[in-house]
Amino acid sequence: MRRALRRSGLRATLTIAALGTATLLAASTAAFASSSTASAGGCASNAGGATRVGTFAGIMHAVNESTGCAASINSNALSAAGNPAMGTPPLVWHGGAVMGTKLTGPLTVTPIFWNPSGHPMDPGYVSLISQYWSDVAKASGQTNNVYSTATEYSGTDGSIVDKIKLGTPINDTGALPADGCTLEAADTTGIYVDGSGYDACLDDSQVIDETSRIVSQDGLPVDFAHIYVLYLPKHVESCFFAGPTNTGANACTINYQPSAAYCAYHSQAPNSMIYGLLAYPIYHSPVGFTCGSDARVAGFGGVQSPNGNVDADVEISPSSHEVMEAWTDPDTATGWYDNSGFENGDECAYTYGAVGGTAGAFYNQTINHHHYLTQEEFSNKSFFASGGGCLQGEKQA
Repeated sequence: MRRALRRSGLRATLTIAALGTATLLAASTAAFASSSTASAGGCASNAGGATRVGTFAGIMHAVNESTGCAASINSNALSAAGNPAMGTPPLVWHGGAVMGTKLTGPLTVTPIFWNPSGHPMDPGYVSLISQYWSDVAKASGQTNNVYSTATEYSGTDGSIVDKIKLGTPINDTGALPADGCTLEAADTTGIYVDGSGYDACLDDSQVIDETSRIVSQDGLPVDFAHIYVLYLPKHVESCFFAGPTNTGANACTINYQPSAAYCAYHSQAPNSMIYGLLAYPIYHSPVGFTCGSDARVAGFGGVQSPNGNVDADVEISPSSHEVMEAWTDPDTATGWYDNSGFENGDECAYTYGAVGGTAGAFYNQTINHHHYLTQEEFSNKSFFASGGGCLQGEKQA
Protein backbone atom coordinates (compact mmCIF):
# COMPACT_ATOMS: atom_id res chain seq x y z
CA MET A 1 0.00 0.00 0.00
CA ARG A 2 2.83 2.42 0.90
CA ARG A 3 4.50 1.80 -2.47
CA ALA A 4 1.23 2.30 -4.35
CA LEU A 5 0.57 5.59 -2.56
CA ARG A 6 4.05 6.81 -3.31
CA ARG A 7 3.80 6.02 -6.99
CA SER A 8 0.42 7.71 -7.22
CA GLY A 9 1.74 10.77 -5.40
CA LEU A 10 4.72 10.99 -7.73
CA ARG A 11 2.56 10.91 -10.84
CA ALA A 12 0.34 13.61 -9.40
CA THR A 13 3.26 15.83 -8.45
CA LEU A 14 5.83 15.47 -11.20
CA THR A 15 5.03 17.61 -14.22
CA ILE A 16 6.11 16.25 -17.59
CA ALA A 17 7.18 19.31 -19.54
CA ALA A 18 9.33 20.18 -22.53
CA LEU A 19 10.70 16.67 -23.13
CA GLY A 20 11.94 17.66 -26.56
CA THR A 21 15.28 15.88 -26.04
CA ALA A 22 16.67 13.18 -23.81
CA THR A 23 19.04 15.58 -22.11
CA LEU A 24 19.11 15.96 -18.36
CA LEU A 25 17.88 19.51 -18.66
CA ALA A 26 14.60 18.27 -20.12
CA ALA A 27 14.50 15.39 -17.67
CA SER A 28 15.02 17.58 -14.65
CA THR A 29 12.47 20.07 -15.90
CA ALA A 30 10.00 17.26 -16.35
CA ALA A 31 10.59 15.89 -12.89
CA PHE A 32 10.72 19.08 -10.92
CA ALA A 33 9.05 21.78 -13.03
CA SER A 34 8.10 25.02 -11.36
CA SER A 35 8.02 28.72 -12.03
CA SER A 36 11.28 30.60 -11.56
CA THR A 37 11.98 32.01 -8.13
CA ALA A 38 14.49 34.52 -6.85
CA SER A 39 18.00 33.47 -5.92
CA ALA A 40 20.21 35.17 -3.37
CA GLY A 41 21.40 37.53 -6.07
CA GLY A 42 17.85 38.49 -7.02
CA CYS A 43 17.94 36.73 -10.40
CA ALA A 44 15.97 33.86 -11.90
CA SER A 45 17.14 30.48 -10.68
CA ASN A 46 16.33 26.86 -11.41
CA ALA A 47 16.99 26.05 -7.77
CA GLY A 48 13.26 26.09 -7.09
CA GLY A 49 11.02 23.08 -7.70
CA ALA A 50 8.98 20.30 -6.15
CA THR A 51 10.59 19.34 -2.89
CA ARG A 52 8.20 16.61 -1.71
CA VAL A 53 6.65 13.61 -3.40
CA GLY A 54 4.47 11.42 -1.22
CA THR A 55 6.55 10.50 1.82
CA PHE A 56 9.78 11.75 0.27
CA ALA A 57 10.56 15.25 1.53
CA GLY A 58 13.34 17.79 1.57
CA ILE A 59 14.25 16.63 -1.91
CA MET A 60 17.47 18.44 -2.72
CA HIS A 61 17.58 18.30 -6.46
CA ALA A 62 20.36 18.82 -8.95
CA VAL A 63 20.69 22.16 -10.75
CA ASN A 64 22.14 23.05 -14.12
CA GLU A 65 25.80 23.88 -13.69
CA SER A 66 26.00 26.56 -16.35
CA THR A 67 22.60 28.24 -16.79
CA GLY A 68 20.82 30.78 -14.62
CA CYS A 69 22.32 34.12 -13.66
CA ALA A 70 24.97 34.22 -10.98
CA ALA A 71 24.13 35.13 -7.41
CA SER A 72 25.89 38.01 -5.70
CA ILE A 73 28.66 37.13 -3.26
CA ASN A 74 29.35 39.56 -0.45
CA SER A 75 32.44 38.48 1.44
CA ASN A 76 32.56 41.58 3.62
CA ALA A 77 29.38 41.65 5.65
CA LEU A 78 26.27 39.67 6.46
CA SER A 79 22.85 41.19 5.93
CA ALA A 80 20.64 41.01 8.98
CA ALA A 81 17.67 40.74 6.62
CA GLY A 82 18.88 37.43 5.23
CA ASN A 83 18.63 36.25 1.64
CA PRO A 84 15.30 35.62 -0.14
CA ALA A 85 13.68 32.20 0.05
CA MET A 86 13.04 29.90 -2.92
CA GLY A 87 9.51 28.89 -1.94
CA THR A 88 6.46 30.65 -0.50
CA PRO A 89 7.30 31.34 3.15
CA PRO A 90 6.63 31.48 6.01
CA LEU A 91 7.04 27.92 7.22
CA VAL A 92 3.77 26.67 8.70
CA TRP A 93 3.34 24.06 11.43
CA HIS A 94 1.10 21.15 10.39
CA GLY A 95 0.24 19.84 13.85
CA GLY A 96 2.85 17.15 14.52
CA ALA A 97 6.04 16.48 16.44
CA VAL A 98 9.56 17.71 15.81
CA MET A 99 12.88 16.14 16.78
CA GLY A 100 15.38 16.97 19.51
CA THR A 101 13.23 18.63 22.17
CA LYS A 102 13.56 18.55 25.95
CA LEU A 103 11.00 15.74 25.89
CA THR A 104 12.75 13.58 23.30
CA GLY A 105 16.33 14.43 24.27
CA PRO A 106 19.11 15.80 22.03
CA LEU A 107 19.11 15.06 18.32
CA THR A 108 21.61 12.28 17.64
CA VAL A 109 22.98 12.14 14.09
CA THR A 110 24.48 8.78 13.12
CA PRO A 111 26.28 8.68 9.77
CA ILE A 112 26.38 5.28 8.04
CA PHE A 113 29.06 4.98 5.36
CA TRP A 114 28.12 2.15 3.03
CA ASN A 115 31.23 0.78 1.35
CA PRO A 116 30.56 -2.78 0.21
CA SER A 117 33.05 -4.94 -1.63
CA GLY A 118 34.02 -3.29 -4.90
CA HIS A 119 32.85 0.15 -3.72
CA PRO A 120 35.44 1.42 -1.24
CA MET A 121 35.16 4.87 0.28
CA ASP A 122 38.17 7.15 0.57
CA PRO A 123 39.14 7.29 4.27
CA GLY A 124 39.61 11.05 3.90
CA TYR A 125 36.01 11.40 2.70
CA VAL A 126 34.69 9.48 5.71
CA SER A 127 36.98 11.33 8.08
CA LEU A 128 36.01 14.84 6.98
CA ILE A 129 32.26 14.17 7.04
CA SER A 130 32.62 12.57 10.49
CA GLN A 131 34.68 15.56 11.65
CA TYR A 132 31.94 17.87 10.42
CA TRP A 133 29.25 16.13 12.46
CA SER A 134 31.56 16.04 15.47
CA ASP A 135 32.15 19.78 15.12
CA VAL A 136 28.41 20.47 14.80
CA ALA A 137 27.81 18.56 18.02
CA LYS A 138 30.57 20.44 19.86
CA ALA A 139 29.19 23.79 18.67
CA SER A 140 25.64 23.10 19.90
CA GLY A 141 24.07 26.20 21.40
CA GLN A 142 26.16 28.70 19.46
CA THR A 143 24.22 31.18 17.34
CA ASN A 144 26.67 31.62 14.45
CA ASN A 145 25.93 28.39 12.55
CA VAL A 146 22.89 27.24 10.57
CA TYR A 147 21.74 24.73 13.20
CA SER A 148 20.91 27.51 15.65
CA THR A 149 17.93 28.56 13.50
CA ALA A 150 16.09 25.32 14.38
CA THR A 151 15.23 26.62 17.85
CA GLU A 152 12.50 28.78 16.33
CA TYR A 153 10.33 25.71 15.69
CA SER A 154 8.26 23.51 17.98
CA GLY A 155 5.75 20.69 17.85
CA THR A 156 3.47 18.60 19.99
CA ASP A 157 6.57 17.38 21.85
CA GLY A 158 7.85 20.87 22.67
CA SER A 159 10.39 23.30 21.26
CA ILE A 160 13.56 22.23 19.48
CA VAL A 161 16.67 22.54 21.61
CA ASP A 162 19.94 23.33 19.85
CA LYS A 163 21.72 20.25 21.13
CA ILE A 164 23.13 17.76 18.64
CA LYS A 165 25.05 14.61 19.50
CA LEU A 166 27.18 12.56 17.15
CA GLY A 167 26.29 8.89 17.08
CA THR A 168 29.22 6.58 16.45
CA PRO A 169 29.93 6.70 12.69
CA ILE A 170 29.30 3.28 11.16
CA ASN A 171 31.39 1.57 8.52
CA ASP A 172 28.86 -0.58 6.68
CA THR A 173 30.50 -3.31 4.60
CA GLY A 174 27.26 -5.12 3.83
CA ALA A 175 26.95 -6.40 0.27
CA LEU A 176 24.89 -4.49 -2.27
CA PRO A 177 21.60 -6.22 -3.09
CA ALA A 178 20.61 -6.99 -6.66
CA ASP A 179 19.53 -3.88 -8.54
CA GLY A 180 16.09 -2.72 -7.53
CA CYS A 181 15.89 -0.08 -10.25
CA THR A 182 16.97 -0.61 -13.84
CA LEU A 183 20.45 0.64 -14.69
CA GLU A 184 20.51 2.02 -18.22
CA ALA A 185 23.63 1.52 -20.37
CA ALA A 186 23.92 5.26 -21.01
CA ASP A 187 24.38 5.84 -17.28
CA THR A 188 27.36 3.51 -16.84
CA THR A 189 29.73 6.30 -17.97
CA GLY A 190 29.84 10.07 -17.98
CA ILE A 191 28.21 10.72 -14.62
CA TYR A 192 31.08 11.77 -12.34
CA VAL A 193 33.80 14.35 -12.90
CA ASP A 194 36.26 11.57 -13.77
CA GLY A 195 33.97 10.27 -16.54
CA SER A 196 32.93 7.11 -14.71
CA GLY A 197 29.30 6.15 -14.14
CA TYR A 198 26.99 3.83 -12.28
CA ASP A 199 27.31 0.07 -11.88
CA ALA A 200 24.36 -0.49 -9.53
CA CYS A 201 20.92 1.01 -8.87
CA LEU A 202 19.03 0.92 -5.57
CA ASP A 203 15.46 1.97 -4.82
CA ASP A 204 14.23 3.54 -1.59
CA SER A 205 12.94 0.24 -0.17
CA GLN A 206 16.47 -1.13 -0.42
CA VAL A 207 17.86 1.99 1.24
CA ILE A 208 15.41 1.51 4.10
CA ASP A 209 16.25 -2.21 4.35
CA GLU A 210 19.98 -1.58 4.64
CA THR A 211 19.64 1.29 7.10
CA SER A 212 17.19 -0.71 9.21
CA ARG A 213 19.52 -3.73 9.13
CA ILE A 214 22.35 -1.68 10.60
CA VAL A 215 20.11 -0.05 13.20
CA SER A 216 18.74 -3.42 14.30
CA GLN A 217 22.13 -5.14 14.20
CA ASP A 218 23.68 -2.49 16.44
CA GLY A 219 20.66 -2.19 18.74
CA LEU A 220 20.21 1.51 17.97
CA PRO A 221 17.12 3.50 19.04
CA VAL A 222 14.28 4.34 16.69
CA ASP A 223 12.63 7.52 17.96
CA PHE A 224 12.40 11.27 17.40
CA ALA A 225 15.82 11.83 18.93
CA HIS A 226 17.74 9.84 16.31
CA ILE A 227 18.35 10.23 12.59
CA TYR A 228 20.39 7.80 10.51
CA VAL A 229 22.13 9.30 7.50
CA LEU A 230 23.09 6.73 4.87
CA TYR A 231 25.95 7.78 2.60
CA LEU A 232 25.93 5.77 -0.61
CA PRO A 233 29.20 4.75 -2.26
CA LYS A 234 30.34 6.11 -5.59
CA HIS A 235 28.92 4.40 -8.71
CA VAL A 236 25.59 3.55 -7.05
CA GLU A 237 22.51 5.20 -8.56
CA SER A 238 19.51 5.78 -6.32
CA CYS A 239 15.81 6.04 -7.25
CA PHE A 240 12.56 6.44 -5.37
CA PHE A 241 11.01 3.34 -6.93
CA ALA A 242 12.01 -0.04 -8.29
CA GLY A 243 11.92 -0.70 -12.00
CA PRO A 244 12.56 1.61 -14.96
CA THR A 245 14.71 4.70 -14.70
CA ASN A 246 14.06 5.80 -18.29
CA THR A 247 10.72 7.38 -17.40
CA GLY A 248 9.55 10.55 -15.68
CA ALA A 249 7.34 8.34 -13.48
CA ASN A 250 10.43 7.64 -11.38
CA ALA A 251 12.88 10.03 -9.74
CA CYS A 252 16.58 9.22 -9.44
CA THR A 253 19.99 10.74 -8.93
CA ILE A 254 21.69 12.52 -11.84
CA ASN A 255 21.55 10.41 -15.01
CA TYR A 256 20.78 10.76 -18.73
CA GLN A 257 17.15 9.68 -18.32
CA PRO A 258 13.83 11.50 -17.77
CA SER A 259 14.06 10.34 -14.13
CA ALA A 260 17.11 12.50 -13.32
CA ALA A 261 16.20 14.60 -10.31
CA TYR A 262 17.85 14.64 -6.90
CA CYS A 263 20.98 14.67 -4.76
CA ALA A 264 19.47 13.76 -1.38
CA TYR A 265 16.21 13.40 0.56
CA HIS A 266 14.86 12.42 3.97
CA SER A 267 11.85 10.39 5.07
CA GLN A 268 10.36 8.20 7.78
CA ALA A 269 10.42 4.44 7.25
CA PRO A 270 7.42 2.16 7.95
CA ASN A 271 9.18 1.12 11.18
CA SER A 272 9.19 4.83 12.24
CA MET A 273 12.95 5.20 11.69
CA ILE A 274 13.96 8.70 10.58
CA TYR A 275 16.58 8.50 7.86
CA GLY A 276 18.35 10.55 5.23
CA LEU A 277 19.76 9.37 1.91
CA LEU A 278 22.89 11.09 0.60
CA ALA A 279 24.01 10.08 -2.88
CA TYR A 280 27.73 10.21 -3.58
CA PRO A 281 28.42 13.82 -4.64
CA ILE A 282 28.24 14.73 -8.31
CA TYR A 283 29.75 17.97 -9.61
CA HIS A 284 31.44 19.10 -12.86
CA SER A 285 29.53 16.19 -14.36
CA PRO A 286 29.56 15.48 -18.10
CA VAL A 287 25.77 15.42 -17.76
CA GLY A 288 25.85 19.15 -17.03
CA PHE A 289 24.04 19.10 -13.70
CA THR A 290 25.50 19.33 -10.23
CA CYS A 291 24.84 18.82 -6.53
CA GLY A 292 27.65 21.17 -5.58
CA SER A 293 28.75 24.77 -5.32
CA ASP A 294 29.88 24.82 -8.97
CA ALA A 295 26.32 25.72 -10.03
CA ARG A 296 26.23 29.11 -11.71
CA VAL A 297 23.36 30.14 -9.44
CA ALA A 298 25.79 29.85 -6.50
CA GLY A 299 27.91 32.60 -8.02
CA PHE A 300 31.34 31.15 -7.24
CA GLY A 301 32.53 30.26 -10.72
CA GLY A 302 33.61 26.80 -9.62
CA VAL A 303 33.29 24.15 -6.95
CA GLN A 304 34.59 25.17 -3.51
CA SER A 305 36.65 22.94 -1.23
CA PRO A 306 37.74 24.67 1.99
CA ASN A 307 39.24 21.43 3.34
CA GLY A 308 40.96 20.15 0.21
CA ASN A 309 38.71 17.10 -0.16
CA VAL A 310 36.28 18.09 -2.91
CA ASP A 311 33.96 15.09 -2.58
CA ALA A 312 33.51 15.51 1.17
CA ASP A 313 33.31 19.30 1.00
CA VAL A 314 30.54 19.06 -1.60
CA GLU A 315 28.65 16.43 0.43
CA ILE A 316 28.56 18.51 3.62
CA SER A 317 25.98 21.01 2.35
CA PRO A 318 23.30 18.45 1.37
CA SER A 319 24.03 16.65 4.65
CA SER A 320 23.18 19.82 6.55
CA HIS A 321 20.12 20.36 4.32
CA GLU A 322 18.58 16.97 5.11
CA VAL A 323 19.27 16.88 8.85
CA MET A 324 17.88 20.39 9.35
CA GLU A 325 14.71 19.38 7.53
CA ALA A 326 14.23 16.12 9.38
CA TRP A 327 14.74 18.00 12.64
CA THR A 328 11.76 20.23 11.90
CA ASP A 329 9.60 17.84 9.81
CA PRO A 330 10.49 14.26 10.80
CA ASP A 331 7.43 12.45 9.45
CA THR A 332 7.42 14.63 6.29
CA ALA A 333 3.73 15.43 6.79
CA THR A 334 2.95 17.15 10.10
CA GLY A 335 6.03 19.30 10.69
CA TRP A 336 7.12 22.67 9.30
CA TYR A 337 6.92 23.56 5.61
CA ASP A 338 5.44 26.34 3.50
CA ASN A 339 2.43 26.37 1.19
CA SER A 340 4.58 25.05 -1.66
CA GLY A 341 5.85 22.15 0.45
CA PHE A 342 9.30 23.71 0.99
CA GLU A 343 11.02 22.90 4.29
CA ASN A 344 13.68 25.08 5.93
CA GLY A 345 16.50 23.62 3.83
CA ASP A 346 14.54 23.77 0.58
CA GLU A 347 13.93 27.51 1.01
CA CYS A 348 17.67 28.20 0.84
CA ALA A 349 19.06 25.48 -1.44
CA TYR A 350 22.25 26.59 -3.21
CA THR A 351 22.15 29.94 -1.38
CA TYR A 352 25.38 30.51 0.55
CA GLY A 353 25.52 34.21 1.33
CA ALA A 354 28.65 35.95 2.55
CA VAL A 355 31.86 33.95 2.39
CA GLY A 356 35.41 34.09 3.66
CA GLY A 357 38.60 32.50 2.38
CA THR A 358 39.94 32.48 -1.15
CA ALA A 359 38.48 31.39 -4.48
CA GLY A 360 38.32 27.62 -4.65
CA ALA A 361 38.24 27.38 -0.87
CA PHE A 362 35.43 29.76 0.11
CA TYR A 363 33.61 28.97 3.37
CA ASN A 364 30.67 30.47 5.25
CA GLN A 365 30.63 28.42 8.46
CA THR A 366 33.32 28.24 11.13
CA ILE A 367 32.30 25.41 13.42
CA ASN A 368 34.60 24.29 16.23
CA HIS A 369 37.46 26.20 14.54
CA HIS A 370 37.04 24.39 11.20
CA HIS A 371 35.79 25.93 7.95
CA TYR A 372 32.87 24.57 5.90
CA LEU A 373 30.64 25.74 3.07
CA THR A 374 26.97 24.96 3.49
CA GLN A 375 23.79 26.47 2.18
CA GLU A 376 21.94 28.84 4.46
CA GLU A 377 18.85 27.78 6.44
CA PHE A 378 15.47 29.44 6.75
CA SER A 379 14.36 31.55 9.70
CA ASN A 380 10.71 32.47 10.17
CA LYS A 381 11.82 35.16 12.61
CA SER A 382 13.98 36.83 9.98
CA PHE A 383 11.27 36.51 7.34
CA PHE A 384 8.62 38.19 9.48
CA ALA A 385 11.03 40.92 10.56
CA SER A 386 12.57 41.80 7.21
CA GLY A 387 11.21 39.66 4.39
CA GLY A 388 14.48 37.76 3.97
CA GLY A 389 14.84 34.50 5.84
CA CYS A 390 17.90 32.56 4.59
CA LEU A 391 20.57 32.89 7.27
CA GLN A 392 23.97 31.51 8.22
CA GLY A 393 22.92 31.46 11.87
CA GLU A 394 20.36 32.70 14.40
CA LYS A 395 22.73 35.53 15.27
CA GLN A 396 21.51 37.28 12.12
CA ALA A 397 17.81 36.94 12.95
